[in-house]
Amino acid sequence: MFLWKRARSLEGKVAIITGASSGIGAASARAMARAGIDLLLVARRRDRLEEVAASVRALGRRTYVVVGDVSDASHVAMVLDEADRHFGKFDIVFSNAGYGMERPVHLMEDAELRAMFEVNFFSSVALLRESAIRLRKAHRPGHLLMCSSCLSKFSMPDHGAYAASKAAQEAICRAMRFELARDQIEVASVHPVTTTTEFFNSSSIRSGTKGGEVPDHAPKWLIQSPDVVASAVVSCLRRPRSEVWTSHVVRLSSALFTACPWILDLVLRHQAKRQRIRQGGGRSP
Repeated sequence: MFLWKRARSLEGKVAIITGASSGIGAASARAMARAGIDLLLVARRRDRLEEVAASVRALGRRTYVVVGDVSDASHVAMVLDEADRHFGKFDIVFSNAGYGMERPVHLMEDAELRAMFEVNFFSSVALLRESAIRLRKAHRPGHLLMCSSCLSKFSMPDHGAYAASKAAQEAICRAMRFELARDQIEVASVHPVTTTTEFFNSSSIRSGTKGGEVPDHAPKWLIQSPDVVASAVVSCLRRPRSEVWTSHVVRLSSALFTACPWILDLVLRHQAKRQRIRQGGGRSP
């Protein structure tokens, strides 16, 4: 339904991206730069941030890097202050930083669960909330986004905590979208499918499991590059909508799973059976 809207010009806008040193964050930075947006890039690894910043400058846009941890309580104010200091404003905020862990919920330590929500959920909410307050105070329109996941709609075994944090992000974005509509501040959640980033390798290391760039069970036709997600994010900036999806099949499947949960149960049982066979466990009794 959003296609009828006239595309918005992004030339001269200023965007803040967290988790910008690699993957979706880095790809989004380059895609936004090509659309005429200046960037404030945030992540923990300065060397990787500088590489992304160099690619943004090569595209003719201004950029500035901020090194820090999004879970730091003082991080939000510092990032927004830096945007005001170097660019005089910010128009777009993409809260992209986050991580996963492949582990059954009952085997997760309480500290692990809380740490994941601190990064994936609470830090994202803090950033968007303070951004909204500053935009409203300045009487400026804006666009706020969180990188959620397709798993916000349906959970999977060993990914329950991650899916829960992403579902919470989606719920917050949906509410904020209508709470801030009168102020001309758009809010959207981004729902990638399996994406070729460091995410899965980092998750495997954190979980103590064997893994690579993508899970072994992921169908090849459902694996996307970060550039696909970045293109969808820029498209949303031009023509705002509440949710950004990169796979119509997964989006429709999530609706089917919600309407008919027993279908998801069948899919997950079949997946678990195939995984046991691959691991040498034989057929299930």
